[in-house]
Amino acid sequence: MRLQQTQLKGPSRIPSDPIQRAWIALGRVSQLVQCDVDNALKEAGLPELTWYTVLWELERAGKPTRPKDLAIPLFILPYQLSRLVDRMEKDGLLKRIECKEDKRGHLLELTPKGFTMRKQMWTVYAPAMDEALKRISDPEALELARLLNKLGGLEYPVQPKG
Repeated sequence: MRLQQTQLKGPSRIPSDPIQRAWIALGRVSQLVQCDVDNALKEAGLPELTWYTVLWELERAGKPTRPKDLAIPLFILPYQLSRLVDRMEKDGLLKRIECKEDKRGHLLELTPKGFTMRKQMWTVYAPAMDEALKRISDPEALELARLLNKLGGLEYPVQPKG
C-alpha cells in the first residue's frame, strides 16, 4: 500500500535550532573521540574500546554480573554484547558462570587475564582520551559531564576528585 503525501504526518514538534545543533555536535564529537581512542588502541595492538568498557564495568562491579546489566552502560544492543562476550570469553578475558536464580541465564566474571588486559589498555586509552579532550579545561569537562548526565537522565556525581 502506498501512502500519499497527505497521509504522511510530520513531527508534532520540531526541535529548536539549538537542540538540533546540540544533537548533531553530540553525534559527531562522540564518534570522533571514540575513533581517536580506538585507533590508538589498534596501533598498540590492543582490542577495541568496547572491550575495555566491558572489562572496566566487570571490574567496577566487583562481582559476577548479568550481561543485561552491562548492555545499558555500554550502549550496546543485547545481541551485539552476546557476540562480543563470545569473543572475549574465547580470548580468556572473562568467563560465564551459571546463574543460580535463573537456570537459563548466566553471569559474567572478569578473569585475571581480563584484569591485566584492562590495565594494559588503560596505558594507551588514558593518553588518547586526554589528547581527544585537550581542547577543553577541567571545569569545562565537569560541566560537559554534568550536562551529558542530565541529558541521559543519569545521576552520577561530577565533582572533581580531591
